[in-house]
Amino acid sequence: MNQITLKVIAALVAGCTMVLKPSEESPLDALIFAEIIDAAGLPRGVFNLVNGDGAGVGSQLSAHADVDMISFTGSARAGRLISRSAADTLKRVSLELGGKGANLIFDDADEKAVKRGVLHCMNNTGQSCNAPTRMLVQRDRYDRTVEEAAAIAEGLKVGPASEPGRHIGPVVNATQFQKVQDLIQTGIDEGARLVAGGTGRPEGFNKGFYVRPTVFADVTNDMTIAQEEIFGPVLSIIPFDTEEEGIALANDTPYGLTNYVQTGDPARANRLARALRSGMVEMNG
Repeated sequence: MNQITLKVIAALVAGCTMVLKPSEESPLDALIFAEIIDAAGLPRGVFNLVNGDGAGVGSQLSAHADVDMISFTGSARAGRLISRSAADTLKRVSLELGGKGANLIFDDADEKAVKRGVLHCMNNTGQSCNAPTRMLVQRDRYDRTVEEAAAIAEGLKVGPASEPGRHIGPVVNATQFQKVQDLIQTGIDEGARLVAGGTGRPEGFNKGFYVRPTVFADVTNDMTIAQEEIFGPVLSIIPFDTEEEGIALANDTPYGLTNYVQTGDPARANRLARALRSGMVEMNG
């Protein structure tokens, strides 16, 4: 719903009519949003909702001559296809694509930094493009960080949305479930140290797209799990020694959406914000 609101309201405030095509995997919130728009009395034709798949409906919209601009949030693969399709009509394109956010935790970071980082990575079952899925930890703090992160992940509850309380739900579909399972196994095969979670469903689940909250330690930045967007509850912990090394590791990725810095030194935080190659840098959060 937040993605829909950000895009729709901006277009309406600018005086534009618009067409929303939600993900075919999760269209219900868009239908509710359309009902709200209608109940608010927006003139008919200003906001329009079209359901369908990306390859069919999405490609028709991105290529249509009457569409002046496309705003898309999703995978890099789909973003490339949209850009090519939109080029024929010279329409503007705004893309928010995948991420492999680094969360740099320095020795002087506050004691809640690790817990914040793990929970942020696991939030929404890891299905957030701005998730800090690479935890880069300065060497003196590394061992206790690995221990703490593993304990936090193991303590997370998994269950359906119908259950009361705070817990992690399933990933969106069978394809994504299998992708996450394959990448967890790849991490094991490439030599990362599994300290929490792993392949298979959580204990007590024999069906559904539920993934065990997973933490890897001793990850190197050339491993698949450090380079590919997993889009599941999987955290990779990577040690570093110097500020310069941490910056180099954080920037060594094809993605550039969001990075995070945890430090008690404001001057260092400002240096990192300028040096990190990402559209957003969040400090101590």
